Amino acid sequence: MAIITLWLNDFRCFPEAFIEPDPQGLTVLRGPNGSGKTSVLEAVGWLATQRSLRGASRDVLVRNGASRAIVRAETMTATRRVLIEAELPATGTARVQVNRQPVRRRAELAEALRVTVFSPDDLHLVQDGPAGRREYLDEVLVDQHPRFELLTSDVDRVLRQRASVLRQAGNRLDADIVATLDVWDDRLASAGSELAEARCTLVAELAPLVSEAYGNLAGSPQPVTLSYRRSWDGDLGEALGQRRSEDLRRQVTSVGPHRDELDISVGPGPARTHASQGEQRCVALALRLATHELRRRHTDEPPVLLLDDVFSELDARRSASLVEQLPAGQVLLTTAVDPPPMVTPDRVVEVAGGHLSSVADRR
Repeated sequence: MAIITLWLNDFRCFPEAFIEPDPQGLTVLRGPNGSGKTSVLEAVGWLATQRSLRGASRDVLVRNGASRAIVRAETMTATRRVLIEAELPATGTARVQVNRQPVRRRAELAEALRVTVFSPDDLHLVQDGPAGRREYLDEVLVDQHPRFELLTSDVDRVLRQRASVLRQAGNRLDADIVATLDVWDDRLASAGSELAEARCTLVAELAPLVSEAYGNLAGSPQPVTLSYRRSWDGDLGEALGQRRSEDLRRQVTSVGPHRDELDISVGPGPARTHASQGEQRCVALALRLATHELRRRHTDEPPVLLLDDVFSELDARRSASLVEQLPAGQVLLTTAVDPPPMVTPDRVVEVAGGHLSSVADRR
């Protein structure tokens, strides 16, 4: 899977620009801070996921003074060429097409373009609370199979409905409230248990890949371990029943997949509290590299790897280790300075002032 050509119109700082990355190797986007390098990766990420890799709202993706942004890419999969087109209005609903046909489900985009993204913000996967780690797991699940998109949406919907009932109850428990909660508890027990089981299976697949990637990056014998920790014991339906009085008092659902945790340890201690920032950054990058490898194994076609300003966060030894680990397939990498000497890009694109220019082929 590769991007053949990417066009940008009124996206972020780009009035109009296009790029032709090397389809099989490493393309380096080089330019000073604020020049728009990350915005190029953000445009690619938006086409693949319909979300900003920086968590930005859609209105800020539209260039100042413009009413809409257009992002188009021609991609090559194992079987065909695909045209992806997205119109992002400053207000209103975005429109996405694949080969001129409207996209209705994320899975349709995944067939045309998959990406794995690493950015400096990924440190939150290790340092922050469990919500980001749960979201990370669910993103990988949805990327693996369309049915997980429906499952995660179903769990979110049931949780919202149950929370609404808890608020309406006002800490009272009459027959109507009991009957309504019974319905939503049954649905949450079913969908929530299925989601938790899928996450457990995923963590078991990821764990050895993360540990291997971390060992190669950090040059450390300390293993990285991943484990999925549920917020309940035994049957989820029974746990919801046992916590019903407390949930009514607090007006929140206190157990379920939305309360679970992905525990990450380096050596004997939790990475969040016991690892140095350099080690934590290696863990975050190892998570993304492991995800990339897992996606390749599931699809037999590597996603496009997007590495944002990665060398500014790694020392020389770890940078060299990352270069050695770069997987086969298309890689887009941004840097504000010349890449380390061990990096031999297949193509270099200069980014400055909202323009892409001086495309040089290094092969």
